[in-house]
Formats: sequence, C-alpha cells, structure tokens
Amino acid sequence: MKRLFFGGIHPKYNKEMSTGVTAFRRVTPARVVIPMVQHIGAPCVPLVAVGDKVLRGQKIGDGEGLCVPVHASVSGVVAAIEPHPHPSGRQVLSVVIQNDFRDETVPAEPCDKCVEELDNDDILHTIREAGIVGMGGAAFPGSVKALSAMGHVDTLIANACECEPYITADDSLLRTNPEQVLEGMRILRKVLAPERLVLAVEDNKQEAIRILRTLMTSYPEIELAVLPTRYPQGAEKQLIQSLTGREVPPGQLPVSVNCAVFNVSTFVAICRAVELGVPVTSRIVTVSGEAIRDPQNFIVRIGTTFHDLIEVAGGLNDATERVISGGPMMGIAQSDLSVPVVKATNSVLCLLKDRNGAAENPVCLRCGKCVSVCPMRLQPLYLYRFEKAGNAAELERLRVMDCIECGSCAFTCPGKLPLVERIRKGKQLLKEAKSK
Repeated sequence: MKRLFFGGIHPKYNKEMSTGVTAFRRVTPARVVIPMVQHIGAPCVPLVAVGDKVLRGQKIGDGEGLCVPVHASVSGVVAAIEPHPHPSGRQVLSVVIQNDFRDETVPAEPCDKCVEELDNDDILHTIREAGIVGMGGAAFPGSVKALSAMGHVDTLIANACECEPYITADDSLLRTNPEQVLEGMRILRKVLAPERLVLAVEDNKQEAIRILRTLMTSYPEIELAVLPTRYPQGAEKQLIQSLTGREVPPGQLPVSVNCAVFNVSTFVAICRAVELGVPVTSRIVTVSGEAIRDPQNFIVRIGTTFHDLIEVAGGLNDATERVISGGPMMGIAQSDLSVPVVKATNSVLCLLKDRNGAAENPVCLRCGKCVSVCPMRLQPLYLYRFEKAGNAAELERLRVMDCIECGSCAFTCPGKLPLVERIRKGKQLLKEAKSK
C-alpha cells in the first residue's frame, strides 16, 4: 500500500517539452572546463599541468578524505588550470582542456566476473575511482554513501521520481537504457544486502513504466513502485515515507530508518564502472523551457559550458529572462553561461520573464498555506520572520536546518514572500551563531 508524505504541491510539470525526441544528441565541445569541485566534501587537487596531453577517462584530479576523483571528458591538451565560474555561484579551480576531437581513451578494464563473485571492497573501490557521486543533484560521494549503509539497511531504493517540472533526464534514461539501472541495483545489492529492492517512479512517466514492467520479469528481486505524481516526491525523505511509511527523524539520514536511496543515473554510473570499467565523463542533461528553441535531452561531456550546450539546443529566445541550473523549484539561477556542466547537472532550464515571481512589496497574509504544504512539517512563515529578526535561537528551535529548500512554500504563498531565500539566509545565520 502506498503511503503519502505530508504536504506537497502540484505545479504545472511541462515535461512534454523535452520528451518528444527519443534519440539523444551527443554534445562534444571544442573546449571543456572541468571543476575540481563536483561533489560534497574536499576539493580535488589537479594531477596534470598546463601543456599536458590527456586522454578521455584519464584521472586529472583527486584528493584525500571525503573526495572522489574527476576525469578528462575529452582527449586533448590542458590549456589552463585556473579559477572558473561554477554552477554553484562560486569560483572553482578548474582544468581547461582543448579538445583534439580524436577521443583517444584510457583503455577500459571490463569485469569478467558475475556480480556475486565480486568482493565488496573491490566494488566500493571501483565506484570511488570512477568518480561516482549522487547524480540526482546531491553529489555526495557514492562509495562513502554505500559504505555508511553497509549492514544498516533493509531497503534499497532507486529514485526515478524526477518530480521537478521540465526535467526529463531520468525519464529518458528509463525509456532508452533501463537495463543498466537494474544491473546497477544488483551490484549495490551485493554490497548492502538489503531485503527489499524498489525502483520508484511517478505515474506521469507511462512509457517508461510500460518498458520497465516488460523488462522486470527478468529481475524478480526488484519491485517497481508506481507512485502518484506529487512534488517533492523525489526528495529522499518523502520518498522513503511514501514507500515504507517510515519518517526520517529531524536531523537524521535515511540510514537511521534502514533505507538507502540512490538516483537511477547513479545506478547506471555504478553499472558502467563495475561491469565496463568506465568512469563518469558524461551524463544526460535536459535542456528545456519556453526560452529555448529546441528543448530535448542530450548526452553531454562533463565540462561543456552552458553556452555551448544552449547553442546546440538552438539558442535562446530574445526575451529570455533566466537560465537555471536544475529545475524551477530548487535550481540555481546563473549569471554567467560560461559555467560548465558538472556531474550533478541534470538540467539547464531557460525561462521567459516570470509573471508570477516575487512581489515588489511582499506581505505575509498569515494564511498558513506555507505550513500546509511543507513536506518537512516546518513553519516557513515563522522561519521567515525570525530570520528577518536575526533570532538564531528561534530558528534552531523551529528546525530551520531540516528545510530541504523544495520551494513548495514560496510556490503557494499568495503574498509572494521570498521564503526559500530567507530560509537559506536563516541557515547561514544559525551556522555563524554556532561558530562563535
């Protein structure tokens, strides 16, 4: 039986814009910019120098601690190692490679063993060396997440909900390459030994569901869970509640309720790394929105700039107001289109002027709508008020750090308060107060 999570909204999804083209176009630019920060944790240190010849798949950055390596996505010559704009809004040390278009590649080492014969430590090492992170947007190192879940989970979840409007990268993956998703789940099952494996998808992806139901007769150990479409179903805590009825306690991670959640693109990366010996050098990216001339999904080399990707998609409408990395609810607006596609980039969204954006003089009407839709059971109006007052103690009491910044509160607010923006500032205020 499906269990609904608390709150949530039903925005206009606009996914039909990018689902019409089933054959992916591949984007291979003349130059790639590969940041040394593409994951949560410590930045990589460059392993190459300006003038070096590199091969596709060659490790060009690595580090210690909570860190995974990055690899060259093209063959060519290192043209620069310098700070460069990043989708996060920061300047990040990056390796710039001039593409020679020969696509000379580091020889892969395919695995000649079946999954059950593989050693768990070897699987985790391979996942780490392939540079795999959470590719649904979180970008947490995959090997570290898997290691922390070993012996502690009874449910492994593949997240294909993709609940943000416009984005169809995971949907297109399920329609074109579902086998590698399921093989990746089998590989991680070997490591985590869960009792239950679930692939969760929302019911607005009917073609993908039809393909999966046909294919999964060969994977009887994996359950297909079709959930009613509702934002933010793809947030891991809400997904766990929908599938298991368990609620992750405030401040805790999914492992606290014996669950582990990985995006379907991450499972594909795991399959390709373990079975084929291939690191992460490209990913599927949705380019969509009313301001783009030819919306569709692309297979994009890591390090391709947003500018180059947008040009391949036909360019921008003259009335473009905003370009966002990610979706309209949780994405980050970009001020510089020279930023590159990174491992966690699932969408480049191009929008016309938002007629329903923030008001010039927002006013809280005390209607309580933000409270009724918050999936984390928070009180956004009071978080907004106490951030403005600089009251860190009240922000902590009201669990500001539990906010997943899904934007449901701002979406439903009739007073057009900048709730998410203020809550982000509130988190920073609390961090600064605790550091004193």
